[in-house]
Amino acid sequence: MTTFLTSQEMQDLINVDRSTVYRMAEDGRLPGVKIGRQWRFPADRVAEQLGMAAASPAQADLATPTADRSGLSGVIQPEVAQSVADLMGDLFGVMAVITDMDGQPITAVANPCGYYAAIANQPGAVEACLSQWRLFAEEPHVAPRWVRTHLGFLCARTFVWVDLKPVGMIVVGGVTPPVWPPPQEHVEAIADEVGVPHRVLLDAVDETWSIDIEQQRRVLRLLPQMGDLISHLASARSQLANREGN
Repeated sequence: MTTFLTSQEMQDLINVDRSTVYRMAEDGRLPGVKIGRQWRFPADRVAEQLGMAAASPAQADLATPTADRSGLSGVIQPEVAQSVADLMGDLFGVMAVITDMDGQPITAVANPCGYYAAIANQPGAVEACLSQWRLFAEEPHVAPRWVRTHLGFLCARTFVWVDLKPVGMIVVGGVTPPVWPPPQEHVEAIADEVGVPHRVLLDAVDETWSIDIEQQRRVLRLLPQMGDLISHLASARSQLANREGN
């Protein structure tokens, strides 16, 4: 029997307001049926479309306490997460990092571009990246899309789900935008913000990952599948941990 989610449950699930849920249902981004004035969303189709690792009710009873308590970092081994991030960096030819829903990285940034590497160790740059990753968690668009970041290059993200709840993100980026490099004064302002000499950043500004439009589309197409892979790994480990604890 199909389980249907209410509009409120969809709000909680994808962390958007009710009007956004309605818009996404109206334009087909969310699978749903309208009964009178109320929307209902089939849980299995939502899980499939959003790339979630959907669990059976029995599995959900086992897995939910661990997922709620510790998030992604508590339900996936760090070396497994890093291996996936490294694989994506090599496969896509871009930077890749896996974070929790607060934007805190649980892996090192894989395949960093030279522009990012020039500032990566500066406290200002670290905080700026964390702020950007937190914004990704709040973005109403569930499907990944390229977004220009505070550093100027393009990034995209997909969610990692456990038991129909987002517990983390895969963020890829360092991609050269259509207009690049930025004006010198803009690069110097970024250098001041993150705390590096102007010349260091100006010398590295051309060292971003240039991928063509077709490759960018391919990354967006495959990114949810990578999120689904981690979702299944995290769900399996969560269920195993709960069984061992019972």
